[in-house]
Amino acid sequence: MQDFPIEHITPATSRITVLGAGAWGTALAMALATRHEVLLWGRNSGAMADLALARENMAYLPGFVLPPKLAVSGDLEYALAHVNRPHALLIAACPVAGLRPLLLQLKNHVIPNIVWLCKGFEDGSGLLPHQILREVAGDTVAGGALSGPSFAQEVARGLPCALTIASSSARLCELVVAAVHGGNIRVYSSADLVGVEVGGAVKNVLAIATGVADGLGLGLNARAALITRGLAEITRLGCALGGRPETFMGLTGMGDLILTCTGDLSRNRRVGLDLARGKKLATIVAELGHVAEGVPCAKAVRALALKLGVEMPIADAVAGVLFDGDAPQDMVLRLLARDPRGEAA
Repeated sequence: MQDFPIEHITPATSRITVLGAGAWGTALAMALATRHEVLLWGRNSGAMADLALARENMAYLPGFVLPPKLAVSGDLEYALAHVNRPHALLIAACPVAGLRPLLLQLKNHVIPNIVWLCKGFEDGSGLLPHQILREVAGDTVAGGALSGPSFAQEVARGLPCALTIASSSARLCELVVAAVHGGNIRVYSSADLVGVEVGGAVKNVLAIATGVADGLGLGLNARAALITRGLAEITRLGCALGGRPETFMGLTGMGDLILTCTGDLSRNRRVGLDLARGKKLATIVAELGHVAEGVPCAKAVRALALKLGVEMPIADAVAGVLFDGDAPQDMVLRLLARDPRGEAA
């Protein structure tokens, strides 16, 4: 399977609706509004009215003024009408847990193109986002994952970042590249939707592990080891699910893993740091005020690895700390006590 060439790109999309006014949805909408007609939608109509008035997302992205041309609405019908044309683009900026409910809301609407920003496995079903879309909409909607190393605050500041659009549809990849690539955002395309989604999901679990190690003061050597061996775990699981090995050496594999495991803006790394300091998981999640996808993802990854017979000791140890009552120190001892083996194993 080859990635799609992007030499023949369709004309730039003029209309984009972003469904989800969290930090990342807001930041991306802000970046795209400098070049397109962008509408940002949120399900809380009262909060969206306040956002439209204040021109600042105080709840999820404080300190950044919305561009004058960025439209804001809490009316879903209006938001969908904004992109009711063939070359428009709908971007779902909800957590994985919110993707199925959102797609069900869209079932009776004509949605020619949809891209999701969420990273993870659905709790309970263990499905990746593209599998959720297939269950809800069948093959009637062209969809893809827009993923890569990208902190919302940096994108909102206009700092450079690189993303990957992955889809089985070459036309959708071209459409997204034409719409999103530009300014300080560079976009690559990939046909490996499974690999891109697995990399984006599992790296959040590994970020919790590196946060625990940093919180315990284990040093930079330990962090480097966790990142490297974590990449091996991501690759094993991704290949077992049908992903391509080289995908995990790219932006949505190694790139996103490095950023999430080392960046101070990482919510999942913060979960690990706070666990190492003795905080309870419920307290950590409540204090975050944002979704840390690595928490539910750890449970799904452990179950999936067991089902497929894929060895993932770091992800399994993280799940033990999150859900089995294991102490963070025990996670480290458990990993250090593993028998030696060849590095390629």
